[in-house]
Amino acid sequence: MRALAHPARMVIWQHLGLEGPATATECAAVAGLSPSACSYHLRTLAKYGFVEEDREHAADGRERPWRVKIIAFTVPDGSETPAVRDAARLLSASAYASAEELRESYRDRASEYPAAWQATLGTNYDVLHVTPEELHSLRRRLVDLFGEYRRMSRDERPAGARRVLVATDFVPWFPPEAAEPE
Repeated sequence: MRALAHPARMVIWQHLGLEGPATATECAAVAGLSPSACSYHLRTLAKYGFVEEDREHAADGRERPWRVKIIAFTVPDGSETPAVRDAARLLSASAYASAEELRESYRDRASEYPAAWQATLGTNYDVLHVTPEELHSLRRRLVDLFGEYRRMSRDERPAGARRVLVATDFVPWFPPEAAEPE
């Protein structure tokens, strides 16, 4: 969470995940940083396993492109330490703000999208009655299912595939004291 808690690192990581391998100089332009500052943030992301050097895409020995290692993550809501709880809140708030900005952009232009996309895009709301074990199983199955469609490499994507944000919340609709079975 610390790696992504910094806004510049979130932008860099997202750029690499969405656009593919890039150098610190290319990421710097997106993040509004100097290449040396961007290199620092890339090394921090690498330290926590979010990105790695991508020597395959280096044009020569001096160029150092980077690529994402992981693109999906789950933010834990509960923690025993206030510092981890605060970091989780900050990361969640940043991710929600980014997703909401994307939702608003889509809503402003929804009618401009082709009918096939309009028929499938949008927000789904539902209410489930589950045990903690069932919810854990459901969450794991959804993460696995989403993984089938992540296709980070352009070579894996079928013709016509476009990037779509999926944000799934599992939020209790009961107070903590009502968590005990009836």
